[in-house]
Amino acid sequence: METVTSTSLSRNVGAPVVNRPNVVSVGTIVWLGSEVMFFAGLFAIYFTLRSTSAGLWAFETSKLDVWYALGNTTILVLSSFTCQAGVFAAERLQPRATGWKPTQWGMVEWFFLTYAMGSVFVIGQIFEYANLVAEHISISSNSYGSAFYITTGFHGLHVIGGLIAFILVIGRAFSVKNFTHKEATSAIVVSYYWHFVD
Repeated sequence: METVTSTSLSRNVGAPVVNRPNVVSVGTIVWLGSEVMFFAGLFAIYFTLRSTSAGLWAFETSKLDVWYALGNTTILVLSSFTCQAGVFAAERLQPRATGWKPTQWGMVEWFFLTYAMGSVFVIGQIFEYANLVAEHISISSNSYGSAFYITTGFHGLHVIGGLIAFILVIGRAFSVKNFTHKEATSAIVVSYYWHFVD
């Protein structure tokens, strides 16, 4: 008679541990790739129209308040730095401030500042649109107006989407008892989007 013995398989002690990337992070990066293609299409429209009507482009561009737009854009670009400071706090698992100094701020304070700066940008863009409409540049006035408003309008909508995401992440930080790696990952993913929008 034959005997059958069973043994348990032991895990190889020296086997490397596979660290897989977070699914949400990978999904966000793939989605941002599609956003790159979307905006590439908008810029292709812009540059094609610009090359076919150079005179119109020069005339209409002269109506833009470049210094105002530069200041507004600078605020948005600087918000990328405050966003990243919030990410650093989230990675330390520090959702809220431990003191009043900015070096002691947590993710929530940095993200509120980022939200405020993004809101200033959106409000500034609304004022810019109002000034351009007063200069008789509208989405239906000519190809310049169409390309300008469609490109900058979609960008503005993406900024508003980012502002909504910041509110959701901040709300989540207040609603959980323990700020964990899961909440930090949400903050990091929102920062990917925000850096892209900048």
